[in-house]
Amino acid sequence: MREYLLTLCITAAVTYLLTGPVRKFAIVAGAMPEIRARDVHREPTPRLGGIAMFFGLCAGLLVADHLTNLNEVFDKSNEPRALLSGAALIWLIGVLDDKFEIDALIKLGGQMIAAGVMVMQGLTILWLPIPGVGNVALTQWQGTLLTVALVVITINAVNFVDGLDGLASGMVCIAATAFFLYAYRIWYSYGIEAAAPATLFSAILMGMCLGFLPHNMHPARIFMGDSGSMLIGLVLAAGAISITGQVDPDVMNLFSGSERETVHQTVPVYIPLLLPLTIIAIPAADLILAIVRRTWRGQSPFAADRGHLHHRLLEIGHSHSRAVLIMYFWSALIAFGALAYSVNSASMWIVLGVVFLSAIGLGLLLMPRFTPRAPRWAEAFVPPRYRRRKVLPAAAAAGPGEPGEGEQEEPRTPVTVGVSGVNGATAVGPRSRAAR
Repeated sequence: MREYLLTLCITAAVTYLLTGPVRKFAIVAGAMPEIRARDVHREPTPRLGGIAMFFGLCAGLLVADHLTNLNEVFDKSNEPRALLSGAALIWLIGVLDDKFEIDALIKLGGQMIAAGVMVMQGLTILWLPIPGVGNVALTQWQGTLLTVALVVITINAVNFVDGLDGLASGMVCIAATAFFLYAYRIWYSYGIEAAAPATLFSAILMGMCLGFLPHNMHPARIFMGDSGSMLIGLVLAAGAISITGQVDPDVMNLFSGSERETVHQTVPVYIPLLLPLTIIAIPAADLILAIVRRTWRGQSPFAADRGHLHHRLLEIGHSHSRAVLIMYFWSALIAFGALAYSVNSASMWIVLGVVFLSAIGLGLLLMPRFTPRAPRWAEAFVPPRYRRRKVLPAAAAAGPGEPGEGEQEEPRTPVTVGVSGVNGATAVGPRSRAAR
């Protein structure tokens, strides 16, 4: 665990320290997009934050290769090299797209090639644990197609939520934390060395996001751009592929005892099928809704719009910070709920806790629709929006444009506040050229 934490800290430190110089380089290089119709930020903000994140990834892998225990991951598996090869390719495509506009099909093709490069080096799904069927071995073509599909879907799902300051990096960090705890449990508790690469990938991904997040929080000083969003999406997918298709469930020796005990004990076997879906549940839902919405309107599925989940939260009346925190809340609830269920699937308290927290989340979503008014004695302790409207004592006291006696102040029309951070509504969609 100490070596994983050291790798995480080195990755975060390198990413954090390089983001400042990368921001200056992006400004000099002209990688500052013009304000688009669907954007809600007020001034051009440099991109190319993915450059710092990529070098953080390289630093994390380099440090891990020189540590006593983590060095075995590189000796026994080729997956770290496969990840680095695919990440370098997808990062290069993202950098070119942040500076120059790349056609949607070219980006989609690049994503598929990056996934294919990882498959050729051994990072692929070899088998799937199917509930009620058992461990099903896949043919080479089946494993390749499934791996490429998972990589492309994850990359675009992460990029679809990259729409507010700190949103994508924070959500991916939450997902990586849950995935790290799950993979570390499989590696440490069951002694399965095949889970070590996924654990390492998750720790490095956490460091990449944590190092970039201070620069990307509202108001953002730099955006990660497609070079960053596609990169962290690929690393997230690589961890899911590694632990889902490389770890043999039969090695856990869980199939013993009564039928009921076996069902509960084999939950960790089937969780890899669900956990990669839960950690991108919110981005995947946004991706599906966007495709259906645009297709229904007769538009291209890759056409950008302002109908994403984070845009809807702003339209409801949430502030930028609250919208981001709500998305964090739901991501953490889904990811850690699945993680807790994998640890103890027989506990009713876990289910009740998830239900209770879901009710709280729904209440937070609807908060702007119901603005409560505090009693008179508590008005001094609450924000102005929760206080009752004051009534002026006399009409004479009212100046020009002010309400007279018995009149209440007119409710103020909410003003849409500029929100930084629509960093690329789709990983394969077109984007306006950067203004110079």
